[in-house]
This record gives sequence, structure tokens and C-alpha cells, in this order.
Amino acid sequence: MPLLPDEFAAHPARDASLASMTAIEAGDKDAWLALFADDAVVEDPIGPSPFSPDGLGQRGRAAIEAFYDSVIGPNDVSFRIDQSWAAGSEVANVGTITTRMADGTVVHTDGVFTYRVDDDGKVVALRAYWEMDRLRFGD
Repeated sequence: MPLLPDEFAAHPARDASLASMTAIEAGDKDAWLALFADDAVVEDPIGPSPFSPDGLGQRGRAAIEAFYDSVIGPNDVSFRIDQSWAAGSEVANVGTITTRMADGTVVHTDGVFTYRVDDDGKVVALRAYWEMDRLRFGD
């Protein structure tokens, strides 16, 4: 379960974000993919990156699944959320993602992670604000 303060109130977008983090921490690809609307987008990070050279992110279920298979699935990922701000159909979580790669490398990604949901509570946009040159390495 993601590490977060107890005071965060239930909210559809926050609930979806917590379900997303929980599924990733458990390595449950099917549960994670089930959270997304068919036309969802994942921008992690926003803009051009090694994960999305064109800067458009992963759009649609097949692209999001490929992102999971290549970036998330091979690693042990955990989350710490320090702040969470919900408004309308969105939530912005401030915290750190810790990724332990197969080769033993540990990467800490500090950032703001936003989720927007539709009326059914499905994630339509997961966007991550973080910078490559601010990644931290080591335990």
C-alpha cells in the first residue's frame, strides 16, 4: 500500500490514484490497466523523454500496456505521497516514487503526479511532473 498520511479524504480521482499506486506496488498489471478509460493518456513525465521521444505520452490502452511492460513491470516500485490536492475531477499528489531496477539501481523520483477521471471514475489522464536531472540515486 502506498505510504501516505491518514488525513486524505476520499475523492474519485484520489481513489483512482491510490488504486493505481496499489496495483503498481503489487505488480498487478491487469488491475492497473483496468483503471484506465480506453482513450486515456499517460504522460510520465510530461514532454519529451526516453519513454516518449515525441513528448505525446502513451495514448490508448495498447500504448499504456506497452509502457507498463517496458517501464513499470520489470521493476519494484513504491510510492510515498506527502501532499494530495483534489479539485473537480482531478487530484495532484506530491511525493516520491522509488524504483528498484533489476540490476539493483535505486532511483527516487520526486514530483507532482496528477490524475483526471471521467464520470465513471476511470482514469483519462495520468500526468507526471518530474525532471530527469533531478532524479536521485541510491538507497
